[in-house]
Amino acid sequence: MDITIHTCALPHDDPEASLAFYRDTLGFEVRTDVGHGRMRWITVGPPGQPGTSILLTPPAADPGITDEERRTIVEMMAKGTYGWLLLATRDLDDTFEKLQAGDAEVVQEPMEQPYGVRDCAFRDPAGNLLRIQELR
Repeated sequence: MDITIHTCALPHDDPEASLAFYRDTLGFEVRTDVGHGRMRWITVGPPGQPGTSILLTPPAADPGITDEERRTIVEMMAKGTYGWLLLATRDLDDTFEKLQAGDAEVVQEPMEQPYGVRDCAFRDPAGNLLRIQELR
């Protein structure tokens, strides 16, 4: 088998804020931007990695989701417990400084974890947790 990860999805509740964060703060390329108003599906990805993308999607846009499920999703997003992503970089300190200067919400400064990685954590504008670990 030859399987790769092509796209993962994260919810957004403010497409302009999410676009600014992923494009301007993280430096990702915008690959597609489809829809209008708050109902936009935006695909972004790291430069030089065209086969790997993140789809920023309106939460609970699926018509099969109940009103109660929508409320749960919105509540979990507000607490930052709905979506998360693990990223990696060769220079964690430099990446941390750039994200902090870009007004990203810091959750954890760079530190050695007891499980053998050095990482930090931020939240995107929708509350999604982004952990960034240092490649060794």
